[in-house]
Amino acid sequence: MKKRILFQLVFISVIILLGCTKNFEDINTNPNAPGTVIPSALLRQVIYNFGNEMSYEGFVAGDLLAQHRTAIDFNLFDRHDLKSPQLGGNPWPIFYTNLRDNEILLKLARQNTAYKVYEGPALILKSYMSAGLTDLFGNVPYFDAFKGTEGVVKPTYDFQKDIYLSEGGILDNLEKAIIAINSYQSAAPLEGDILYNGNLKSWIRFANSLKIKYLLRISNKVSVSSQLQKLYDDQNFIINPTENAVFNFSNSAPNSFRMAQLRIGDFNNFVLSKTMENVLKSLNDNRITTFFRPYANSNFTAFNGLQNGINAAQTSIALSDYSLAGNLFRENTGNLQANFSTSWETNFLLAEAAEKGLITANSENLYNLGVRQAFTYWNTQIPANYLVEKANFNATHTTPLAQIGTQKWIASVTQGYEAWIEYRRTGFPELPKIAASLNNDKIPNRMPYPAEAATLNSANYSTAEKATNGNSINIKVWWDE
Repeated sequence: MKKRILFQLVFISVIILLGCTKNFEDINTNPNAPGTVIPSALLRQVIYNFGNEMSYEGFVAGDLLAQHRTAIDFNLFDRHDLKSPQLGGNPWPIFYTNLRDNEILLKLARQNTAYKVYEGPALILKSYMSAGLTDLFGNVPYFDAFKGTEGVVKPTYDFQKDIYLSEGGILDNLEKAIIAINSYQSAAPLEGDILYNGNLKSWIRFANSLKIKYLLRISNKVSVSSQLQKLYDDQNFIINPTENAVFNFSNSAPNSFRMAQLRIGDFNNFVLSKTMENVLKSLNDNRITTFFRPYANSNFTAFNGLQNGINAAQTSIALSDYSLAGNLFRENTGNLQANFSTSWETNFLLAEAAEKGLITANSENLYNLGVRQAFTYWNTQIPANYLVEKANFNATHTTPLAQIGTQKWIASVTQGYEAWIEYRRTGFPELPKIAASLNNDKIPNRMPYPAEAATLNSANYSTAEKATNGNSINIKVWWDE
């Protein structure tokens, strides 16, 4: 079911009043500012803000790293100078702002029995956002990151292994979330839930899909087969598109896709990449008509991509020679979704697990199901012969694992960071060198810590910088070593 957001983003301030005189609180309280936090509004804010901001980031930066699209100008990021974000490319504050607000929600749920229903969803969101953060940057402040009221204002950078595996980490929090939801007995509903409209069983399926994703992500470091098999046998994960953890944007501001709200020049800066063109055309994949527009100089009859990472100062580009992003991303964003987790992603992950022998299941059937669901997700009719010709699971000149990885990559448009993370993990699809690399022709292995990390937490940043060879983008994260 599609969820449409018909609300303005609610901004919440938390007032902490400390005083030493009897009348301090009365004197220093702003009567026009909220003194308490409404959990439903905070849950809505976290889901919407993170989904909205990361969909934009996934388009303008993640899709460049994944080579779904390329930038014509303002393209230092596309040339892999990741320390110089321009139209996007600094998701660090997005993660920490929303993790902070989610931590407030989690504390409210644990301190007030009236808000207990929010504990499970808050733990799931914490795992989801934390995994995205550490998979992009590696070691990051985590366990002590939100203990400012306890006097911890400069948290240490925790090892990614611990963030995944320790108590209070990603996988542990997903387990605790499911326990919290299953043990919830009150009739008070979960309000502000723009993913599942308060359906707690759907949140459990969401959590189990995330467990599948993160167990597979660390499967080169940890034995995960028995856990994955149990998850598959229980069949209590996101299986069908109606169970997707998504929400719809609107066709008009303020809740339209953020790219639709930018000036036309910024929108037109992003065009079809040659890599994406080659992959889609090699498969006769008609999703190219959904993702992009035919270019003007073909009389709008054909598609043409540009190689990633051009030197804009030395290359003359005519916009009319290249395919712009499709109208789904500007004129018709009411059919575009902010994607947290989907059935197609889960089925591709399970297909990979089956093909690697991590679970006992039919990898081809899971792959075929994932492909069909991915076409449905993107509102595109799958060609009748698509899965029996070049996208066939047993097609020549490829492998099942390459097919699975490539199909997941295609479907992850606007989730470019995720596509890049999965490329780093699987190697699929093969991404070519970019045109004018500022990283010695290497495809980066991590995002660099941003300048604000060094400014606000210099001592702990210094330790993390040394561990990454001077904040190098070519150092692999733990699960990729």
